[in-house]
Amino acid sequence: MSEQARRRPPKPYRRPKKDPVRMLAFEVLRAVDERDAYANLVLPPLLKKARETGDFDTRDAALATELVYGTLRRQGTYDAIVAACIDRPLREVDPPVLDVLSLGAHQLLGTRIPTHAAVSASVELARVVLGDGRAKFVNAVLRKISQDDFDTWVERVAPPYEDDAEDHLSVVHSHPRWVVTALWDALGGGRAGIEDLLEADNERPEVTLVARPGRSTPEELTGVLGEDSVLPGRWSPYAVRLAEGGEPGAIEAVKEGRAGVQDEGSQLVAIALANAPLEGRDERWLDGCAGPGGKAALLGALAAERGAALLASEKQPHRARLVERALAGNPGPYQVIAADGTRPPWRPGSFDRVLMDVPCSGLGALRRRPEARWRRRPEDLEGFAPLQRGLLREALQAVRVGGVVGYATCSPHLAETRVVVEDVLKGRGGPAVEAEWIDVRPLMEGVPGLGEGPDVQLWPHLHGTDAMYLALLRRTA
Repeated sequence: MSEQARRRPPKPYRRPKKDPVRMLAFEVLRAVDERDAYANLVLPPLLKKARETGDFDTRDAALATELVYGTLRRQGTYDAIVAACIDRPLREVDPPVLDVLSLGAHQLLGTRIPTHAAVSASVELARVVLGDGRAKFVNAVLRKISQDDFDTWVERVAPPYEDDAEDHLSVVHSHPRWVVTALWDALGGGRAGIEDLLEADNERPEVTLVARPGRSTPEELTGVLGEDSVLPGRWSPYAVRLAEGGEPGAIEAVKEGRAGVQDEGSQLVAIALANAPLEGRDERWLDGCAGPGGKAALLGALAAERGAALLASEKQPHRARLVERALAGNPGPYQVIAADGTRPPWRPGSFDRVLMDVPCSGLGALRRRPEARWRRRPEDLEGFAPLQRGLLREALQAVRVGGVVGYATCSPHLAETRVVVEDVLKGRGGPAVEAEWIDVRPLMEGVPGLGEGPDVQLWPHLHGTDAMYLALLRRTA
């Protein structure tokens, strides 16, 4: 060191500047990692508080949302890129450091934020939440990442498709390998279809509203929001899509429960069950797994139009309260109870129509809950299997002879869909139930790509919906 350098006074310490947008995004990612929280539950109240205190405007909220969801959706790809830029196994990097790196990687590779701004903002965040020492590590890694664009990095870190197709797709599209395999098995077909599906999982889903029949109309919602702000539903006659996202909770009809936020796939499930052909009475309907209440509210409105009564049952009391809230003001008769659908309090043969939207892995809603792909394990399906079969058996017992049961799940995994239905009908793992398939496809008129039937699997890349599955069964004895 030169004499002049030794005499130069040290730079005064500069306190790191807190960036409220990136601090909030980091806080959400830590909640997801530490508490197994879901971003779609953690983020909205934090955004609301930031707006109320004046820390955020609309652009800030949009950026924070993009940073959170973009980072979570591309987490697997960013992990592979970060791993290529460090000299230790990724598992040895502290999770908070990895969160800052992932946020920085997303800004560099997944947004239009200028490189210098993405690096400097991430380093400032690291100084605030990690300290100056680890901020230097973050700076070094992000500068390496900034040397190439997303496509170049992916080409470098993903194995060739020809060598290992599933592993290639896993890295490129940021899904665990086992999820890639399961989705590909359910979808069938070649490379193009599975790539379209995986890419659709990484896109921001539209906000879709349902105008509950007899209480609201799509025309009312369009009139309130303005024609420039909405698009008509693709498939559901009750759907309206928000063109620019927006805040559904601020809409008067939503506040009053006359409308709600509901994916079109969920709407189609309720509509198909309600419109399935039925002989004889049509007076009592059951939603046997009703929480949090979206399908129950639509079913309740459809039942009310026909003078039918709805019983909405949910095992968890706190979710049953959500169902109560969703059904409040329904014009027809309804009742909400907290009960276990596998040990029901109702008598066999009590209902004319029954919906069982069973607990599942949630692999059909990875657009909305991207963190679920990293949280689920293949063995989780084994835990759901007995419950799914038990609920379907009880649903078929609950319906009268000639009545209709809808078995629905927000998963395309074969082990949670057709396999469950076939096992119950054939008596595997329990007594056989006398029932016949009803072809769902005519009940979703105008919806393309519904397969060979009689059951239906919806897909994000084909239908713009969550990957909802529906089988309709008529009890025959």
